Amino acid sequence: MKAFLNFTAIFFSIITTAIYGQDLKVTNEITSFLKDSLNLSNLNYPKSVIRLYATNNYEYLWLNDKQKIDQASIALSLLTNPNRFGLLPSDYHLESLSLERLKQFRSSSPEKQQKEKALFDILMTDGLLSFINNLHFGKYNPLYHPSYVDSVRINGFCADEILSDAGRQVGFLNLVQEAQPKLKAYQDFQNYLDQSYATNNAMSPPVEMEKILINMERLRWINTQSLDYILINIPSYTLEFHYNGNVSEFKVVVGKPKTATPILESEINYFSTAPDWRVPHSIFLNEILPEILKDRAYLRNNHYSIYDEAGDKIIVNSSALKEINKNPKKYRIRQSSGNHNALGAIVFRFQNSHGVYLHDTPQKQFFNRDNRALSHGCIRVQNPKLLAAKLLAFDSSKDKIPVLEDAVKTYRKMDFVLKESVPIIITYLTMSIRDGKPTIYNDIYQLDKSPEDKLNENKPNTIAP
Repeated sequence: MKAFLNFTAIFFSIITTAIYGQDLKVTNEITSFLKDSLNLSNLNYPKSVIRLYATNNYEYLWLNDKQKIDQASIALSLLTNPNRFGLLPSDYHLESLSLERLKQFRSSSPEKQQKEKALFDILMTDGLLSFINNLHFGKYNPLYHPSYVDSVRINGFCADEILSDAGRQVGFLNLVQEAQPKLKAYQDFQNYLDQSYATNNAMSPPVEMEKILINMERLRWINTQSLDYILINIPSYTLEFHYNGNVSEFKVVVGKPKTATPILESEINYFSTAPDWRVPHSIFLNEILPEILKDRAYLRNNHYSIYDEAGDKIIVNSSALKEINKNPKKYRIRQSSGNHNALGAIVFRFQNSHGVYLHDTPQKQFFNRDNRALSHGCIRVQNPKLLAAKLLAFDSSKDKIPVLEDAVKTYRKMDFVLKESVPIIITYLTMSIRDGKPTIYNDIYQLDKSPEDKLNENKPNTIAP
């Protein structure tokens, strides 16, 4: 009996040593790779890769059992068809990753090709992290460089955590796709691509496909996670208010190419009726002051007043005008409220460093034009009272709508503070999907060239389905 127990102990000791020896070989190959700075320099997100393997005890993430190999097949199908998600097949290590190599590793014995398997597994991980980050942030995000994305959690998003969770669940594909923006404009693009592939249609013409890639990339740069928001698209001259699953669309006037409306994100906290217009100094200096110098009556005729640095109103006579012309930086100009005011009856305020806002206009005829790039940079909206009423209704303040209507009618100054701020997105999309079909807009600020050049640097000769 003692001999049998000794034999059993020795047997299990041998088996245990063999098993852990095999695992140790995998661990050594992976840790060796991840300690080599030259190897890490070939990865797009090296810090994220290291974090992911560290939480997995430096074992295979994709080649350690049948389930993971099945996951790897799904993952490879994503990486080898990035056009289906508005991405290009660069940065996903497709020169080293393929289903053929996966099948080869599947059929080989565990102890063989350890180095090649470790490399395959790591490149697979980095390719998927790149894919997830590109889906969420875009590849050329002006706010977040890949090295920054690799180092920190941004608005709660962390690609290695998402990939780790996806690898443990059946719905791997759905979890990865959850990284995509929830904006309707983006979902419209994605649905269009899905339908194109599902019906086996020929891929979109190169120019159309390029526009899709560029504009999906821009939509990934937007941080807003809310499903309720105001989106202003400069090239289409439109404002969309998305609320409770509904969309209300308004025409807008945007900045001329020389005074372009900035691309930004902010929040509307309140709006005001019967606003004064505190004229930007550049407009005062370049446009209004020359008119005043020609005819002082210009001030009275257009309801302007000039103020000094202390905020005191200036009586504009000949001597005062000479002083103003001599030191214009010391003076400010303001237009009183009324139907003559450049801001119209309502102005919607949101914090930004550009000094722009959304407002009414007395020049209603501009909304009948096809080309509405006509302002100094601020956005003029058609039917602002309706937009204000919808904001109040969305804010559970319908009882304030009659007060709003009276204030607009009588040009009474009032501030309407929202209980919850509404995200506002000013973006630049030269294409959208409307009624299931692509619609291309004029690139009024010629901004497509920069992302287009970057996409072309990585674009294959043909964009295959």
